[in-house]
Amino acid sequence: MAIVKADAYGHGARECSKRLESEGVRWFGVALPEEALEIREAGVKGRILSLGGFWPGQEDLILRESITPAIFDTDSALRLNTAAAARGIVCPVHIKVDTGMGRVGVPMEKVPAMAQALSRMANLSVEGIMTHFAAADDPAQDDYTRLQTARFDESLRIFSDHSIFPQIIDLANSPGAVAHADARRGFVRLGGILYGLGGDVLPPGIPVPDLRPVMTITSVVGLIKQVVSGETLGYGRTFRTVRDSVIATIPIGYADGLPRSLSNRGEVIIRSQKVPIVGRVSMDWIIVDVTDITGTQPGDEVVVVGQQGGLNIRAEDIAGISDTISYEITCSFGRSRIPRSFSSTEDDNSG
Repeated sequence: MAIVKADAYGHGARECSKRLESEGVRWFGVALPEEALEIREAGVKGRILSLGGFWPGQEDLILRESITPAIFDTDSALRLNTAAAARGIVCPVHIKVDTGMGRVGVPMEKVPAMAQALSRMANLSVEGIMTHFAAADDPAQDDYTRLQTARFDESLRIFSDHSIFPQIIDLANSPGAVAHADARRGFVRLGGILYGLGGDVLPPGIPVPDLRPVMTITSVVGLIKQVVSGETLGYGRTFRTVRDSVIATIPIGYADGLPRSLSNRGEVIIRSQKVPIVGRVSMDWIIVDVTDITGTQPGDEVVVVGQQGGLNIRAEDIAGISDTISYEITCSFGRSRIPRSFSSTEDDNSG
């Protein structure tokens, strides 16, 4: 299952889903019915699982667009069963069990009652049963991952006692799929690693896939100016030049998704050289020191994420500075101010 929620982790859910479908992917995971509708309208024909279920009043959307919901409470199941009965159809659902994530899912103590209730709902078909790991990325917590797996297997036994035998058994997210072979059941739910991310999410010290990031974020040099030694730059005057400097101003900022935490700490690539961000990242601009680059001009390409001239800045690198994970970085680059382009050329990651 290709996870394309959150606009495919910031990469563009419509385009990524269509490309993945052309490569043979038949299941797609989204967070909300609205996200499912977006890729349906883009022409995706495959199965879509709404991992976050649905809200009251969205039953007709679920049935009309052939969206498969995750179910984790009896009320939702009853509403959907009633709506499906009114249409004279049987709706496939996946039941999510909370084995220790503590977020959404049927609590283990309520699994027997849930199984009994579902066994009486003639217009729902339990196609899948799933859970979600809390710490599959942390080898120090493998005992907890094994505990979650054991709880999940117990939930399967309880459902079978009520004559519910799902076709799809589903445990593994990206780190679960890579690091825990026993979690590779009917599905693996691959998210960040589909987009070449995960170097900061997968457990260290284990064999990992060949991850190739597919996102590049670029800007251009907007302005070049000469600044004498001792001048301060940016909000709060947090940077002071220690030499006569050449300073470039770049039209990208935290409104575009570039973290403010890169202030005086981050880098970009210009003319195949890394140069430091100086001063604070502001809403619309960053300032970089290009004193050591000969010939920098307005219009020169600026690589914020990606490769140029053999150098590379990864989302993981930015995440490390920002004390977060690469997924948050790519999700933050919004569509409203950053135009997207997509390439199907294998050796071109400029999409």
